[in-house]
Amino acid sequence: MTDQDQGAPGADDTNDPSAAQPSDAPAAAEPTPPAEPTSKPAEVLITASGLSKFYGAFAAVSDVSFEVRRGQVVAFLGQNGAGKSTTMRMLTGMLAPDRGEARIAGLSVITDRLAVARRLGYLPENGPLYDEMTPDELLRFLGEARGLAPDRLEQRVAAVRDQLDLGAVMGKAIHKLSRGYRQRVGLAQTLLHEPDVLILDEPTTGLDPNQIRDVRKTIRELGRTKAVLLSTHILQEVEAIADRIVFINDGRIVFQGTVEELRRKGGGDLDAAFAAHTAAA
Repeated sequence: MTDQDQGAPGADDTNDPSAAQPSDAPAAAEPTPPAEPTSKPAEVLITASGLSKFYGAFAAVSDVSFEVRRGQVVAFLGQNGAGKSTTMRMLTGMLAPDRGEARIAGLSVITDRLAVARRLGYLPENGPLYDEMTPDELLRFLGEARGLAPDRLEQRVAAVRDQLDLGAVMGKAIHKLSRGYRQRVGLAQTLLHEPDVLILDEPTTGLDPNQIRDVRKTIRELGRTKAVLLSTHILQEVEAIADRIVFINDGRIVFQGTVEELRRKGGGDLDAAFAAHTAAA
């Protein structure tokens, strides 16, 4: 018998059951690359939903709705008497709306007042200051009233003093300070407890050009990490600091958008756009 007859190595292997057989299984799919992460919209920190306030038959504010997100400076634009301050007072809980709802960081300003107070800093126009106190005394008094622990209060007084350049006047009676310094003291107490939300009513009224520049710079810096709502009727202020505009006239919202979008409404002229939106006033 030959070697071939005995199936010696080198013979035809096609009958060998151990030989590799072609597979009918589909080829493995290429791995799917991970999806690109999508950035989430910034947190909504100020919400006005259908806010309305009536005095008899007069509607001071009617069905006002808008949002402000973290990282935004929103200019609340309108003529004097348009309803800006009334809306802001409803947003802070100082005035109850007749209709609608205001929320700060998702919290009702009516039913969650203490929690809202911890998240909110409010500077009213011509905000009250205790004239016989010094800025240092005022900030410590208000910090204690807000429940800041002693160590944190020391840190925060020093921080707002430096942030607003109040070092030279911390020991002077407030009634002896210039309008610019008084406004800085008001802003300092607004920032003392590190709120996420700032509502500022005409913060540059009565200031000289240098003081206005300094306050606007501070607001722009704060707007990087906080939600800032700033009421004004000054178009230059809107251009200088605002990411968005909420325009109110006769108690109603007449425009929401960017500065450029408002400018286009006036054919490229911001003054013309302002006049067009207040023509009925």
